[in-house]
Amino acid sequence: MKFLMILALGTTLLFGAVDINTADLKELMTLKGVGESKAKRIIKYRKKRCFKTVEELKKVNCIKGKKVIKKNKGNLTASQCSKK
Repeated sequence: MKFLMILALGTTLLFGAVDINTADLKELMTLKGVGESKAKRIIKYRKKRCFKTVEELKKVNCIKGKKVIKKNKGNLTASQCSKK
């Protein structure tokens, strides 16, 4: 079971960017510089408001400046925001 989960996450990293509006905890944790605590804060933030751009990720209080964004450039995306 763990093998399949690791394989699925690896495939996501190889073939697609992590969508910060839809990614679950484990997908967010595959990002460089994002552990469980930061992933939970990202999910908490987006429950109230979704991300319109990847740059808005720095509005989450645990993300320092643009470090996480810079470390994961090319591996992040923000799908269309459906919340108002």
